[in-house]
Formats: sequence, structure tokens, C-alpha cells
Amino acid sequence: MNKLLLTLPIVAVLAACGTTRDSYERRSDAERQRQERAVERVIDKAPKWMTEIPISNSAVYAAGTSASGDYSMAMHKAKADAYGKICMSAGGTASQRTKIYKADTADVSSELSEMALRTSCKEVDLTGVEVAKDGIKMIQEGNRYRAYVLVVLPTGDANILRKAKEQARINEITARRAPDAFKELDQ
Repeated sequence: MNKLLLTLPIVAVLAACGTTRDSYERRSDAERQRQERAVERVIDKAPKWMTEIPISNSAVYAAGTSASGDYSMAMHKAKADAYGKICMSAGGTASQRTKIYKADTADVSSELSEMALRTSCKEVDLTGVEVAKDGIKMIQEGNRYRAYVLVVLPTGDANILRKAKEQARINEITARRAPDAFKELDQ
């Protein structure tokens, strides 16, 4: 009985040592959990319009996000992200090549895949694009700024700036052609 009482604590200590994680493993787990919480926070703090883009018959909306250690750079990159999405919806092109190889046995599956994607958006006129009402949100992400931006490009008659730009272009063509037209009449 005494041997059993003496042996039991030793077995318990050895068993505990077998399941105790070292300080580096605990540090690694803590870092992974911190990163997971940071990502969850970014998702939780994202405005609704990041995932549910508004739809309109007279405008095109796009949302963008980015992070930076500089407030202005975070905002600039988020806007550039959103502008790129508007550009693609206004006639940009994309080409994609995907290769997938899969091997499967009774016990193990293996997959090798690669994807190459090229997008191109040449000379799409973004005249009149603006940040939507309540379309900016900035949050802290660790020691960085995370910017969310919703931009809108009015279309047709709703885009006053583009209409003014087109009218100015027509006025310029008219002023340039008028002297020649009058010369033809005088002949």
C-alpha cells in the first residue's frame, strides 16, 4: 500500500510532464490566437456595405479596404482598391489560368494547385466618382489604421461632372470647326 501511495504521485508528475507544453509552444499559440482575434475584429468592425454593396439603377458602387501605418496611406489604398473594382465593372477585362492536380489513396489525399490571374482596366473614365455618404470608416488594427471606403460612380444624367466634361469637349470641337464651316459658306 505504501509503495502504491509513493508511486502514484510520481506517475502523476510524469503524466503531467508529458502533456505540459513548453514556453515556446505556448508563445506560438498565444500569437496565433492574437492574430485570429485581430482578423475577427476586422471582420466584426467592417461596415455592412463591405459585403452588401448597394445597388442602384443610376450609379455603380464599389467598396475597398486597406491597412497602413499611415492614416492617409490607408485611405488612399482603400480608395484605389474600390476604384479598381469600379473600373472592372465598367469594362475591365480579366484572364485566368488554373492548374489543379489531385491524387487520392484510401488514406491520404494530396493536391497541388496554382492560379494565375491578370486583370486589365485601361482608360476607364472615373469622372464624377465620389465617396458615398457615410462611406468611410477607419479602425485601429494593432498599431495600424484599417480604412474601409465605399465609392460611387453616378451614371448617365446623374453624373453631372461627366456631363459637364462632355459638354466642354463638344464646345471645343465646335469652336475649332466653326471657322472652317464659315469659310466653306463664303466660297
